[in-house]
Amino acid sequence: MTSILTGDIINSRESAPNEWLTALKDTLSTYGKQPAAWETYRGDSFQLEVSPGQALEAATLIKATIKTFKAIDVRIAIGLGEKTYTSDKITESNGSAFINSGECFESMKNSTLALKSEHEDFDTTLNLMLELAQLTMNSWSPTSSKIIKASLNNPELNQKQIAKLLGKSQSNISEGLKRGGFDEISKMLTYYKTRVKTL
Repeated sequence: MTSILTGDIINSRESAPNEWLTALKDTLSTYGKQPAAWETYRGDSFQLEVSPGQALEAATLIKATIKTFKAIDVRIAIGLGEKTYTSDKITESNGSAFINSGECFESMKNSTLALKSEHEDFDTTLNLMLELAQLTMNSWSPTSSKIIKASLNNPELNQKQIAKLLGKSQSNISEGLKRGGFDEISKMLTYYKTRVKTL
């Protein structure tokens, strides 16, 4: 089983693409090489393949990366399934993971984060959690997003070390994480990782 993230930038013209595109590519490249593991296309769309266990954390990290820029957001569909055809380019590979990701993406009306697998009960539970998480995630400020991104990228660091890394006070870090619902989102990521192993 694998997972495919299909995404696009919301209001991409509201922010300088040379800035957010560089940040997006930097984040995507932590998961593998272009174009086999990820690609950007049509200016503001992208596709990424990661292991199923990493999928939700990768989506959360991409969202935090994009929301460090004002006025833009990102829509991401996670498809879980098989990869039955491997091309040199991720966008030309195929299988149920790609189909699920594409169908999930097409069906996202007001949502910015959703998933689809072959397991309906898993999807129902996780999508409900994701809808609730978006109430917080969609309103992350650039400041909170930077703190959340640094915390996701450096899970071994405590708040004091994150503060040093970002040149902020520990109280700033604590406040940013609390405002961004980081503890609750971390619990959701842990729950997802545990559940996805049982599929």
